[in-house]
Amino acid sequence: MSTLAAEIRLRLASLEPQQLEITDDSAKHAGHAGSNGGGHFTISITSSQFCDKSVIMRHRIIYQALQDLIPSRIHALSIAAHAPEDHKTVLLSS
Repeated sequence: MSTLAAEIRLRLASLEPQQLEITDDSAKHAGHAGSNGGGHFTISITSSQFCDKSVIMRHRIIYQALQDLIPSRIHALSIAAHAPEDHKTVLLSS
């Protein structure tokens, strides 16, 4: 795991995630237009702190935890933020 991915994991630990996956996609985007050298990451997280919160609010919580890393160290961030009951709904409807 990259040092930056470890830093992201450490900062998101305050959300007490039940599941957290961080993928460093930076190599796929090296040298593209507009890139200032910061990393590209995909985050998938499940936390009870997202219960009764909209997708926008969930993303804001994550951006707040990482705000000083954006855009200098994190150039792009893809987020899938779930509450535990989101997964139960998917399982029941399958």
